[in-house]
Amino acid sequence: MESYLNQNFDVKAKHSSEEALEKWRNLCGVVKNPKRRFRFTANLSKRYEAAAMRRTNQEKLRIAVLVSKAAFQFISGVAPSDYTVPEEVKAAGFDICADELGSIVESHDVKKLKFHGGVDGLAGKLKASPTEGLSTDAAHLSQRQDLFGINKFAESELKSFWVFVWEALQDMTLMILGVCAFVSLIVGIATEGWPKGSHDGLGIVASILLVVFVTATSDYRQSLQFRDLDKEKKKITVQVTRSGFRQKLSIYDLLPGDIVHLAIGDQVPADGLFLSGFSVVIDESSLTGESEPVMVNAQNPFLLSGTKVQDGSCKMLITTVGMRTQWGKLMATLTEGGDDETPLQVKLNGVATIIGKIGLFFAVVTFAVLVQGMFMRKLSTGTHWIWSGDEALELLEYFAIAVTIVVVAVPEGLPLAVTLSLAFAMKKMMNDKALVRHLAACETMGSATTICSDKTGTLTTNHMTVVKSCICMNVQDVANKGSSLQSEIPESALKLLIQSIFNNTGGEVVVNKHGKTEILGTPTETAILELGLSLGGKFQEERKSYKVIKVEPFNSTKKRMGVVIELPEGGSLRAHTKGASEIVLAACDKVVNSSGEVVPLDEESIKYLNVTINEFANEALRTLCLAYMDLENGFSPDEAIPASGFTCVGIVGIKDPVRAGVKESVELCRRAGITVRMVTGDNINTAKAIARECGILTDDGIAIEGPVFREKSQEELLELIPKIQVMARSSPMDKHTLVKQLRTTFDEVVAVTGDGTNDAPALHEADIGLAMGIAGTEVAKESADVIILDDNFSTIVTVAKWGRSVYINIQKFVQFQLTVNVVALIVNFSSACLTGSAPLTAVQLLWVNMIMDTLGALALATEPPNNELMKRLPVGRRGNFITNAMWRNILGQSVYQFIVIWFLQAKGKSMFGLDGPDSTLMLNTLIFNCFVFCQVFNEISSREMEEIDVFKGILDNYVFVVVIGATVFFQIIIIEFLGTFASTTPLTIVQWIFSIIIGFLGMPIAAGLKMIPV
Repeated sequence: MESYLNQNFDVKAKHSSEEALEKWRNLCGVVKNPKRRFRFTANLSKRYEAAAMRRTNQEKLRIAVLVSKAAFQFISGVAPSDYTVPEEVKAAGFDICADELGSIVESHDVKKLKFHGGVDGLAGKLKASPTEGLSTDAAHLSQRQDLFGINKFAESELKSFWVFVWEALQDMTLMILGVCAFVSLIVGIATEGWPKGSHDGLGIVASILLVVFVTATSDYRQSLQFRDLDKEKKKITVQVTRSGFRQKLSIYDLLPGDIVHLAIGDQVPADGLFLSGFSVVIDESSLTGESEPVMVNAQNPFLLSGTKVQDGSCKMLITTVGMRTQWGKLMATLTEGGDDETPLQVKLNGVATIIGKIGLFFAVVTFAVLVQGMFMRKLSTGTHWIWSGDEALELLEYFAIAVTIVVVAVPEGLPLAVTLSLAFAMKKMMNDKALVRHLAACETMGSATTICSDKTGTLTTNHMTVVKSCICMNVQDVANKGSSLQSEIPESALKLLIQSIFNNTGGEVVVNKHGKTEILGTPTETAILELGLSLGGKFQEERKSYKVIKVEPFNSTKKRMGVVIELPEGGSLRAHTKGASEIVLAACDKVVNSSGEVVPLDEESIKYLNVTINEFANEALRTLCLAYMDLENGFSPDEAIPASGFTCVGIVGIKDPVRAGVKESVELCRRAGITVRMVTGDNINTAKAIARECGILTDDGIAIEGPVFREKSQEELLELIPKIQVMARSSPMDKHTLVKQLRTTFDEVVAVTGDGTNDAPALHEADIGLAMGIAGTEVAKESADVIILDDNFSTIVTVAKWGRSVYINIQKFVQFQLTVNVVALIVNFSSACLTGSAPLTAVQLLWVNMIMDTLGALALATEPPNNELMKRLPVGRRGNFITNAMWRNILGQSVYQFIVIWFLQAKGKSMFGLDGPDSTLMLNTLIFNCFVFCQVFNEISSREMEEIDVFKGILDNYVFVVVIGATVFFQIIIIEFLGTFASTTPLTIVQWIFSIIIGFLGMPIAAGLKMIPV
C-alpha cells in the first residue's frame, strides 16, 4: 500500500506543481461526498484565474510605463484635463475623487499627475499634509472612509451552519439510504400500517440526520477555527504619521492621504506615491509575476499595493485602498484559491480510495449473496413469482445493508481527520505564540531533523545595549561609566561620533503624543542611538544641521550601511559608514587617536583594534565599527559610497543576553534527534561564545565563517556539513546553500529561521520556514510557513512538539478507523455469505460509522502533546506513514474482534439460553453491543501505539473523555430505548457485563500485541 501511495498520492509539503495536485484528484475513485472530501483542498480553477490576472497586470504595467515615458516628452504642453470634481466630493471638502486617484497610480499616468500639481498637489486636494499626515479626529477619518473606501479585500462570507448541513447531505451513500428509507416507509405502512410499518424507515432517517448534524457541527467548528487563524495571519502594522506623530497602525485602518514610512522588507500596504526617500527598489513580482525590480523615485513615484520594498526607505502618500487596487482584486481571487493540501491529506485520500474500492466490491458481493440466498429460498418453496410486502422490505433491507457497508468501508473521515487535527493544533499553537501560515508546515515540523537558527533575537533576547567601546583607541566600560564617558572623549572626536551615530542610522528619535522621547528602529540601531543620547547628542538638531545626499541602507551581503552628508561649513561632503567590525576596519587606512587627531593606521594599531574586537566578541558582545571619510573630490548621488579610505572613529560592543530556557530547549532537541545549527552574520568569536552558552557548539562540532564555507568543493562539503554547528559572517546565499545541501544531499527535513528580507530564499528553500514575528520583515513573513510571534527559540521547539503530536494523532486515528473498517466489512460479508443474513443492520452500521469517523477523529486527533514525544527520533523524510507497528495492532485487534463475533454467532444462542421468536434479534443486539464496546476500548488502546500504559494523561484530554462517555451513554439509549428503530432489544444485566468484558479484553490483547517486535 505504501509504495502505491508514494507513487500516486505523493505531494510536496510546499511548492507542489499543479500537475501533481491534479493527478491525485483524478485518482480518487470512490468518493461519497466530494464537497466535504475536497473542502480543504486548493481550488485550482481559482488559481489559474489569479495567474491570468497577474499576466494581465504585467501587460497593463508594461504599457503604462511605455505611455508614461512617451508622456514625459510632451509633458510641457499638458492641456487642461476635462476632469470635474463630483459634487459629493466637493461637499466633503476634497478636490479629487477615488476613481481619479486610482487611475493615476494604476495607469502610471504622468500626464494626469502633472495636471493635478504633482504629488504635493494631490496631497493638497486630499487635504493631507506631507509632514503632519492626517488629523486623528474620528469624524474626519470616518468621512474620509465613507468617501474613499477602506483598505480591506472582499472575502468569501463565512458559511452558516446550515450550509455545512446541506454539504453533509450531499453524501451519495446517505442519499441512497434516504431513498431506501422512503421506500421502506411506503411499503411498510402499506403492508403493516401506521406506526408499526414505519419503524425501519424512520430509524434510517433518524440515523442519517444524526450523522449529518454531528458531521456538520464538527465541520462548522473547524471552519470557525480557520477563520480565526486567517484573521491573525492578516495582522500587519505599518509606521504612519498622523497629527504630526509617528505611530504604528494596522494596514486595514489606512486611508487615502495617510503618510506611510516604508523600509527594506516592508510590503506596500496600498497604492500611493513616493514623497521622499533614498535608493528605493521595489519587487513587483507578487502583483505582476515580473522578476525585474523597479526603481522608485520622484521621476517614477508610483507605488503599487502588495509589492515589496527590496532596498532603501521612503515616505509615501496613500492614494487608493482596498478593492480599488489591483492587489485587492488579485487577493480576492487568490483567497478563493485556498491553501495547498498537505502531504498527509493527500496520502489519506489515497488510503480512503483503496479501501473504498475494496468496500464497494464487498458491498456488491454481499448484496448479491443475500439476494441469491433469498431467491434460492423462494425457489425451493416455489414462490419465486409471488412477492409479499415483507419480502420487498427484506430485499430493500439487503440493499440498505450493502449501501451501509460502503458507508462504513469508505473512510471519508481520514483526510478530514488531518484537517481537524491541524485546525486544533494551529489554534493551540497560536496560544503558544506560533502562527501557522500553511497547514502542511504543522505536520512537516513533526518530521524535522535539523533546525538552522538565527542568533540575534531568536537565541538572544534582542534587547541590546552598548556595554563596551573603543573610541579614539581607548577601551571603556560604557555600562559603568554612563554619561561621564563624554568627558573622556576629545571634543572633535565626540562631534564626529555624534554626527555618525545620528546621521548614519535606520532609526529615529521622536517625541510621542505623550511627550516622551521614543527611539524607533531595530534593537541594534536603538542601542547605538541610546549611546548617542547618553553622550549629550540631540537627534533632531543633528539631523537638521546636515543635508543628506545619499543613503545606503544596511545590507546583509555588504554587512554595513552608509550615508553621505553635506556639511554646513563650506558645503563639503562627508561619508559615514557603520557595520561588521572587521569589514569596516579593513576599509580604514586612518584612525582617530586618543588626542582626537587623525593618524595613519599602522600595523600596531590594526593589531590592537583586532585584539579589542576579539576580546569583545569572546565576551559574547556584538561588535560594530564606525568610520568616516571626507569626500574632497566631490560625489554624485548616482555613485556608490566609496568602499575604502575611511578613518576609524571607534568600535562598540553591544550586549544581547541569551534568552532564558534556550539551553534547555537545545538539549531537548538533541534528545529528540534534532540537530540545532546557528547561522548568523555576526563575528565568529561572538557566535562561538553564544553557541557554547546555548549548548549548540560541542567539542566535536565545527564553527566556520561564510567566506570559508562558500570556497569549499562539493567533496569537502560532504565531509564538513554534518559537523558544522555554527556558521558566522554568513551571507543569505551561504544560508541558502547550507539548507539546500542538507535537504538534497543529506535528505534532512530542515526548519530555518529568518527575519530579514535576504532570508527569504532560505525560508523558501527550507521544508519549514520560520519567520520572526517581532523582528521579522513582511517579506520574511510572506516567505515563511510559521511565524514565531515572540521570536523565541523555545517556541520553535514547541512547534516541533506540536508537529509530532499532529503526525502521531493522525496515525492513532488511522489505526483505530482501519480496525473498525476491516472488522465491519469481514463480519457482514462473511455472515451474509455463510448464514444468508447480516448481524449488523443499516442503522447500527451508521452509528458505528459515526463512532469511528467523526467522534473517533474528535477523540484521537485532538490529543495534546506530551514531553514523551520529544524522546523519540524524528520520522524524517522517508518514514512510512502506516508503520509495521500499526499493521500489527490493526490485524491483531481485527482478528480478536472477528473471532469474538463469530463465536457469538455460532454459539451465542446456546451460551445464553436464547430461544423463541426474538432469539435472533436478542443475539444480533448482543453482537452489536459487543462490537461497539470493542471499539470503545480499542479507542482507549489506540491512544498509544507502542506504550502499554494507555491511561497516562487521559484526563488531560477532556474531548476524549467526553467522546467516550457520550458513546457509552448513547449506546445504552439505543439498546434499551430505541429498539424499534435500531432493530435492537433490551439486554439483561449479565449480557451487559459480558459485552463490557468482551470489549475490555481487547485492551490486554492490545498490550500483548505491543510486545511483539516488528
